[in-house]
Order: sequence, then C-alpha cells, then structure tokens
Amino acid sequence: MSETTGWMRPLGATGLTVSAVCAGGGPLGSMPGIFGYDTPAERAVATVRAVLDSDIRFIDTSNGYSEGESERRIGAALAAYRDEHGALPDDVVVATKVDPQGRDYSGDRVRASVAESRERLGLDVLPLVHLHDPEFHSFEDLSAPGGAVDALVALRESGEVGAIGLAGGRVQEIARYLDLGVFDVLLVHNRWTLVDRSARDLVATAAARGMGVLNAAVYGGGILAQSPPETVAGTYGYRDAPGPVLDAVRRMREVCSAHGTDLATAALQFSLRDPRVSSTIVGISRPERVAQTVSAARADVPEALWPELAALLPGEENWLDAPFTPGSGVGEQGA
Repeated sequence: MSETTGWMRPLGATGLTVSAVCAGGGPLGSMPGIFGYDTPAERAVATVRAVLDSDIRFIDTSNGYSEGESERRIGAALAAYRDEHGALPDDVVVATKVDPQGRDYSGDRVRASVAESRERLGLDVLPLVHLHDPEFHSFEDLSAPGGAVDALVALRESGEVGAIGLAGGRVQEIARYLDLGVFDVLLVHNRWTLVDRSARDLVATAAARGMGVLNAAVYGGGILAQSPPETVAGTYGYRDAPGPVLDAVRRMREVCSAHGTDLATAALQFSLRDPRVSSTIVGISRPERVAQTVSAARADVPEALWPELAALLPGEENWLDAPFTPGSGVGEQGA
C-alpha cells in the first residue's frame, strides 16, 4: 500500500471506519453460475470466522446473494463468534444491500429487504445498506416519491439503518442516482481496475462530494488474478473480453514478473493505493484466502511498476462503459 494510505480508513462522512480490504460475501452463498465453483456452507462459515480473527474489519454482502444464503452463513458465523466471546468486535462493520423480489423494487420491498437482512445477519441495526443494481430497473419508478430511494432514505432517518449507499455497474445509469444527492457511499465494480477506468469520473465526483468510495471486483471476475498465461479467462466483468484487454493482461503479467511481483497483487494494490477508495472489496470463499489477501495487500511493490502498467491500459473503447461526465446530461439520458 502507498505510504499515504493506511489500513483503517474513514468511509467518507458516514462516521464509519473500515479496513482497506473488505471481505466480499458474493461467493460465500455459493453462486457457481457466476464464480464457477460451489462454496459449502461449513467452509463459508469458517471463512467468515477467519475474517473475524484477521485484520480485515469489513464484510460486504447482499440480500439477494444466493437468495439470502450469503447473509445466512455470515449470520451463523457472527452468532458463533458471539457465543464464544460474548459480543462481536467493536470495529467490525457488516454492510449489505437491498434487492428486489422479482421485478418488485418498490418502497415496501426495500423495507422488507432490510428486515430480512437484519434477521439473517442477527443485527438490530445495519450500519451500511446499499441500493443494489438499480440500473436494471426503471429510474423513474425507483426515484419516485415513496419509491425505493425514498424508502432507503427514510430508513436512515429513522435510525433503522446507518449510512446508505449506491452499488451498481453501468456508470451512465448509476450517475442518475448519484445526482439525486441522497447517498453517503458509492460502490463500483469491475470499472476501476488495471484495465478498465469506466468509473473514473463517477469516483471523482463521489470523492469530491465527500462520499465514501468502495471498489469491488478489482480482478475483473478472475482474469487479473490468474497466473499462467494459458489459464487466462476470456471474460472480463462477466463479458467476453476484447482482444486489446486480453493482450494488456498478458503484457501486464510479464511486467509484474519483471518487477518481482504478480498481477493479482498489482490488481489489488492498484485500488488500495488510491486515497479516494476507502475499501477494496475482494470475494473470499476459503479460510486460507483471508491471510493470503492481507499478505498481498501489504506486499512491497516497486513504485516503478505503476507507470509501466498505466502505459498498458487499453483504450477507453475497450472499457465496459464509455466515459461520461456526471451532471452533464449524459447519465440522465441513459446514453
């Protein structure tokens, strides 16, 4: 990590302090269709226990991950820890997200989603709750009076949840929600990495507004975490990767090796060294991966590596989303 960024960091103006690395709960519920492997319940619970015993003080999940199974398994681990120690560590933050039920993303659904998450996690108050993947639904419906956004704001005002966040993908749509000015935290995924800067302006805008910024999927779904060239996946961010991205990944791997490190470590530290990013979310589904991830986060990486990697960044036409300027009208038009 850069000398200018520490391990424990403020999450914008929320009052929360989080670790530089966050344990992502997506694979904990077992989603083989996305991650390509199953995660048995026993192993998932053991992984969360390993997190609680580590320097990682931040866990991220969602109501909709495996139909709530991720939250159930995290909740089971939290309960077991309480039984052994009497209480959870004071410095651990567990964040989740509200999700629709089918096509229902109404205000009532948001309130129900929060209630379900509280029960599964065994937490009376959820410190951080995100509006999850709103880009797949009607902006007009979700932002209407009494809709999903209003419901989440009301939950914060009533104290039922702490801070509220905005978590999604396509930057043009996420910009429309960001411009509402009601969210405390922005979570982006696959779009602020070694090979894709789609969220460049989105992150800059959120940071300028004093929001907390969380960066997820820095391995692009695995392509930036694999080692031998022959195992390079052909997808980035759940899509077929264009040739220039595949070429950049291969060349970046060679550059990392020449500097005595590996691509996965560089992909993680690219995010960690950005002072605007409060925490980098890494999906973890095995207990041993906890210590390995912390070790990679703290590994010494030569400063000379970064300009060489920056020079290999694929052109913006190869990024998941075309660049845009928040507030310019591009996001509002959904272009």
